[in-house]
Amino acid sequence: MDTLDYFRFVLAFAFVLGLIAIAALLLKRYGSMGFGGIRANRGPRRLAISEVLAVDARRRLVLVRRDGVEHLILIGGANDLVVESGVTAGPAFRDALAEAASAGPDTTPEAPSP
Repeated sequence: MDTLDYFRFVLAFAFVLGLIAIAALLLKRYGSMGFGGIRANRGPRRLAISEVLAVDARRRLVLVRRDGVEHLILIGGANDLVVESGVTAGPAFRDALAEAASAGPDTTPEAPSP
């Protein structure tokens, strides 16, 4: 191999690294869902994670809210388990949810503190 072959290799390698860097910058700027993702701007979000609590190193309790109803799920072990389903939110939270729905499409209220 002569010097020209080494130069071509280094040039091609730099070009590939540049393409990877550009792709990383685009993903960082637009996110993985930025190029025509699934979610369109269709109003308030219906699904949200209210709270997460680590039980141990592998398992977590996750409180998931869907349409004002909360579900407590244990994830991370050998299999996932629904601990409690159909927990309805209190009246203060329902009022905050109604306010958020009238305020704008991407506002989700925080759960009220007791």
